[in-house]
Amino acid sequence: MVSVSDDSLQDDFGRRLGDLRLSVTDRCNFRCLYCRPSEVAGMPRQEILSFDEIERLARVFVLLGIRKIRVTGGEPLVRRDLPLLLRRLALLKDRGLEELVLTSNGSLLAPLARTLRDAGVDRLNLSCDSLEAEGFRRLTGQDGLDLFMRGLEAAQQAGFQGIKVNCVVIRGLNDHEVVDFARFARQRDLAVRFIEFMPLDAAAEWGAERVVPAAEILARLRGEFELIPVPPRNPAETASRFSLAGAGEIGLISSVTAPFCDRCNRVRLTADGHLRTCLFALQETDLRGLMRSGGQDSDLVEAIRRAVRTRERAHHVNEPGYIRPGRDMAGIGG
Repeated sequence: MVSVSDDSLQDDFGRRLGDLRLSVTDRCNFRCLYCRPSEVAGMPRQEILSFDEIERLARVFVLLGIRKIRVTGGEPLVRRDLPLLLRRLALLKDRGLEELVLTSNGSLLAPLARTLRDAGVDRLNLSCDSLEAEGFRRLTGQDGLDLFMRGLEAAQQAGFQGIKVNCVVIRGLNDHEVVDFARFARQRDLAVRFIEFMPLDAAAEWGAERVVPAAEILARLRGEFELIPVPPRNPAETASRFSLAGAGEIGLISSVTAPFCDRCNRVRLTADGHLRTCLFALQETDLRGLMRSGGQDSDLVEAIRRAVRTRERAHHVNEPGYIRPGRDMAGIGG
């Protein structure tokens, strides 16, 4: 029996971790500008964790106090038989897991929405960076806006509540659409999250001048809507949230201009089984290698605890000499 305690996933700065971003693939049918351009290949398939390995690690993380798992990619729905894995992860709710979330670009969602709901997925986070067909194509490399809309409609018909639509705002590309996205949130009675452009694009085209600060987005929206502040549901919440008069909600995630590292409660597991304690981390812990070399659950527990304890206080994006991680966003897991 593996021994755990209330501070099993607490770092040296007193932050207790409860949220796991679990990537199941780095492959994707889109090539988003801020994530991975077309010339970058995916990981060799033999390096990707099997369903058994993913379930085992998820079980250990839940044992250590993880209460929310968000399944990410790449695009998770390109992973064959993903609903079978999600059903297995949902069974961890009997062991303490409280919420199972799936992040998707929505393009493959329409025929699977009800199956995902039946598998035990509690909520969906969908990515959409433009409501204009040409803007969508320019940002994602695909003519996929209609597919996204069909997926969103199917998800709402399947009974998913509290759907979030994530929009990465990039100056000169889609920042003129923030008001349109807020109207979309109100019309569809969903939450739109505006996310600052982060330096994790594989093409290394990020520049501070392309970041649209959350404060600027908020000022634009206040000129068009009555925004009512929404109290955070928990201290680790990353978005500043506002309800829109009538229906819908917007949120602002200021990872670059106003980092929330002091309350971050997330860890990330890459599709090839490496633990990352920060989106911008330069170090990783190889849990896949530990498992495949015969490591026991107790070995995994110790490796995870050790990585969490030594987590840095904050990322260094806004500091001189910032070093980009060796992985792009798709390789890390969104």
